[in-house]
Amino acid sequence: MIEQVRDATDIVDFISQYVQLQKSGKNLFGLCPFHEERTPSFSVSEDKQIFHCFSCGRGGNVFKFLMELENLSFQEAVVKVADFSHVELDATITRQAAGTSGQSDPQSPTNQLIHLHQEATKLYHHILMNTEAGQPALDYLHERGLTDQTINDYGLGYASDQQLLKPFFEQRQIDYQTLRHSGLFIENQDGELRDRFVNRIMYPIRNESGQEIAFSGRLLAKLPDQPKYLNSPETELFNKRRVLFNFDQARGAVRKQGSLILFEGFMDVMSAHQSGVDNGVASMGTSLTEEQIYAIQRITKQVYVCYDGDTPGQKATQRALKILQDNSSLTLGVIQMPEGMDPDEYRRQYGEAKLADALATAKETPVAFMMRYLKTQYDVQSDTGRLNYLDDVIALLATVRSPVEQDVYLTQLATTFQLDKASLRQQLSMVRPPAPTPQIAPPPTQSYGNYGDADMPPAPAVVQQHRQTTPLSRTERAERNLLFRMLHERDVWLRVTGVAGFSFVHDDYQLIYTMAQGYFETHQDYAPAQFIDYLQDDHLQNLLIELESMQLSDTAVDTEIDDYLQVIMNDAPLEDQLRNQQQALQEATRLGDRDQQRQLVIEIIKLQQQKQSKKQA
Repeated sequence: MIEQVRDATDIVDFISQYVQLQKSGKNLFGLCPFHEERTPSFSVSEDKQIFHCFSCGRGGNVFKFLMELENLSFQEAVVKVADFSHVELDATITRQAAGTSGQSDPQSPTNQLIHLHQEATKLYHHILMNTEAGQPALDYLHERGLTDQTINDYGLGYASDQQLLKPFFEQRQIDYQTLRHSGLFIENQDGELRDRFVNRIMYPIRNESGQEIAFSGRLLAKLPDQPKYLNSPETELFNKRRVLFNFDQARGAVRKQGSLILFEGFMDVMSAHQSGVDNGVASMGTSLTEEQIYAIQRITKQVYVCYDGDTPGQKATQRALKILQDNSSLTLGVIQMPEGMDPDEYRRQYGEAKLADALATAKETPVAFMMRYLKTQYDVQSDTGRLNYLDDVIALLATVRSPVEQDVYLTQLATTFQLDKASLRQQLSMVRPPAPTPQIAPPPTQSYGNYGDADMPPAPAVVQQHRQTTPLSRTERAERNLLFRMLHERDVWLRVTGVAGFSFVHDDYQLIYTMAQGYFETHQDYAPAQFIDYLQDDHLQNLLIELESMQLSDTAVDTEIDDYLQVIMNDAPLEDQLRNQQQALQEATRLGDRDQQRQLVIEIIKLQQQKQSKKQA
């Protein structure tokens, strides 16, 4: 059943939900979802159905990817992948998945905090939808034009003024320290906990996996000394610099449409969703952060900024564009809502179809936006204001690389201000363009065509660039290459297994070899994604991924296998002896035993002579 799920799932399609992948050679590359990076080092092999990050070292098949990304158990990952591929699972596997809660202990602090937020979301939603206390909040949301379907889609709720959350959890025997660290309560000087959110409409904040990790609460009625919006404090789960509202639900639509819309507020995101536009996200009430940009850049190359149309919103748009341009290689655009409205206002006044149409058509380039924005900063009716505006626009156009795009805007300026286009172009030529922003490039590749002795290649260049690793010995390089050949080429497997007394020097490779013997008893062909699950041990799985990430030629050349066997079976024992004698010499030197030193030096010289003679042979 598990093999059926794996075989039915294309790892490229699955991972593309989380990472934007680009073809480069045989593999696809993208920004790693497990750590922040500027240069793509995350590789997915469609042929082998595995992934590997050359930077952080994580790798595996589709199940391993989901286990690592969302902290799931193996059974949970199988269920989620099966759902993606529409494979109906045996009830036993489903029950096993229901009985697990991530790779870590269900009672771990992280899992307990996630559980608390999930239960709080359910309670707040119940109060909103099913109680008299929640009716005013529900009426308010309906007045804002939100349907019950949208309210349910986002799990909106209401925190009344009755302090219900604390007794709700105490009845479920949640301990004091867990409640204290959840961010859901405020602790007074006496150590008493009180609900943090009171008389507020509750917007659940979810992580990339769709788990509730925090809340944003909007006051239903004004209260003295209370902010209109109140967010959860930062906790073990919640870092507002890393979270984007609706990122978990928008990801699929972003992938299909090839772009993401960055809104200013939660209501704008939900208004767009209700209008059939599902690729929208919002930051957490603060300026866009590098961490949020990184998350966006993993899943798309195209971002449209759609902030409020009023003056503060336009200033925020200008800031967002600058942050995005300075910290990414994204293609940017601006969606300018008509009549200076925000998207939510526009939907309420003109309807959902009109909002969907505006979001699809009211697009402009960052340069066009900035030209319009700069015009509001000057009195262009005066000579001084007009000249200052033109200076700023010319400086802006100097950053544009496309001569055609420059020509379009120069034509607009000449027409608007009745100027000679040639004079504008001459002024543009006098402005020095800024240094180009470094562009993201795919990691380099390196052939593993050379093999054999001391010239055996190191790990791929991208590994050397990002990940500090201990250089492999000549013996271990031979072991890796030989094991790779044995797994992938049946004739090599049969040849090596027929060599009397053969074994790998290092235990890890011998273990994989032993496991492979069992694997081939029940499997005719080698499939890396399948063998990963067969190994089970995390360390061996990671080692196998490193082997599969090597770039050897498709088949072994004539003397290649003989060379590997020579190194492993003959040279390696000699090298072990030499290494042991050198360590003994160091110890004798430390103790000042001159007789022992002389004897060891003679033995080391003999071993080195033997080693040299074997090389010459």
